Amino acid sequence: MDLVAGIADAFLKGGMWMWVILGLQVATLAIIVERYIFLFRKNTIGERKHVNKYEPGIRSGSLDQIKTEAGRLERPVDAVVLAGVEAAVNWGGKDEIRGKMDEILLDTNAKLEERTSFLAMLGNVATLTGLLGTIVGMIKSFTAVSTASPMEKATLLSSGISEAMNTTAYGLIVAIPALIMYAILLNRSGKLSEDLNQASLKVFNWLSYAYEPAERAIDMPIVKSKPSSAKAAEL
Repeated sequence: MDLVAGIADAFLKGGMWMWVILGLQVATLAIIVERYIFLFRKNTIGERKHVNKYEPGIRSGSLDQIKTEAGRLERPVDAVVLAGVEAAVNWGGKDEIRGKMDEILLDTNAKLEERTSFLAMLGNVATLTGLLGTIVGMIKSFTAVSTASPMEKATLLSSGISEAMNTTAYGLIVAIPALIMYAILLNRSGKLSEDLNQASLKVFNWLSYAYEPAERAIDMPIVKSKPSSAKAAEL
């Protein structure tokens, strides 16, 4: 109880800038919780292993079965597989397959990275806000001391220094966890993105090798066979 009372007293002595830092802290915590749930709970590393189940079907040409399996969208890479298989079914060729898969990849990678960069910004702003509160507190202290009576100078000076130190400390309390979590979440999103990109490349290679002969067959001109000599005699 004494700890809570001490924190509340320090917060009130910090002045108006403590409320600004509190707003930054609330925003920081909200981003950390949302990103942690999305990057650690809803997404897991293992896309490269997951796509191995599609290889036999792609190489054998069972694309309808692949579409059914990928359509369940159990993992982010399933959406990429589905886009590539649909392009292959429509005889789009390598360029269209690559384009359709990249379209889903870009969207998924953007979702992995969104809002994480705000943590670095909020950490820096919290630190700067604390320093601003420190400067304001010191200015108030020396301004008050210059016009106060000798008996009041000590009280006013200690009050201003207390406000300055409290804002600095609170700004650092907010900034340090924000910057630590920024590094952790950025590293996590990078690993998830790399795993997804490598899994997608495996699928693209399977589709390319399986459908390259078919593409060449379509591009080859049709050559009509000449009638045999016996048939030519009868004509």
